Formats: sequence, C-alpha cells, structure tokens
Amino acid sequence: MSRKQYPDERELHRKHYDEICAKLAQDTFGQFLGIKLIELGEGTATAELVVGDHMLNAHGTAHGAVIFSLADFVFAAACNSYGKTSVALSMNIGFLAAALKGNRLVATATEEKRNNRTAWYRIRVESDGELVATLDALAYRKNEYFVSLPEEAE
Repeated sequence: MSRKQYPDERELHRKHYDEICAKLAQDTFGQFLGIKLIELGEGTATAELVVGDHMLNAHGTAHGAVIFSLADFVFAAACNSYGKTSVALSMNIGFLAAALKGNRLVATATEEKRNNRTAWYRIRVESDGELVATLDALAYRKNEYFVSLPEEAE
C-alpha cells in the first residue's frame, strides 16, 4: 500500500502566487472595508486598513468587528496562501487597546503549525507600533486546491 503523495505547497505558492493573490482580491467584504493586502508569503500575510467614520462604535473608537474583520482577512490570506482551500474552524481574539478614526491598522498573520488537514495561526493587529488586538486561529484545510496541480498530485 503506497502512501498518498501531497504536492509541494511551497512550490505551489511560488508558482501560483499571482493566481492566489487574484483569488484573495475577490473578498468583497474586505474591499467594502477598504482592506489592502500588503504582503503574502508562505503561510503569512499582512494587510492594512484606515479607520473611517463608518467604522466607529458609540464610544468613538474602532468597532471591534472592524478589528476582527481585518484579523480574519489576514488569517484567510495566510491559510489560503498555498492555493489549498482553507476555512476557519475557531478564532479567539483579545482586544488590548482602542483604535481611533484615522488610525492605520496593520494586521500580520503567522503560521505556527500546519499539516494536511489543519493549521494554526497567530495574528497581531497594530497601530503605530501599539498592539491593538491579538488573535489565535485554527483553519480546516479542505481536500480541494483552487490552483491547478501537477497531474501526479491530483
């Protein structure tokens, strides 16, 4: 009995980088919020948004849902960075500081552990070097790839 061969996902990331970025650019909610993907690596991603009037809560600070959405966006980008369809299983966020109108929020996702079926990420959301939120996230990695695979890996 032979063991299933999995594609080299680092190679898929490099070979299909533009295709992966194009897929991530289809995130219409991220577009609506004005999120911009700054960097996409193998299991990593960085994105930013500027807090606008429509993103404030009743206290005049960035709504937690906006901060969470930015963190979720980079999580999705990082876990899909290999061209394999991945979705969230669980996410746990801690809000550590307020963000104000006009603040530029930068979120960075870093892959901590990955196997064929799951992957775990740490996400940091910062504003001017201050940690605004931190998020731990677990992804479920489906069987499907949204990029073309070499025939022997299908």
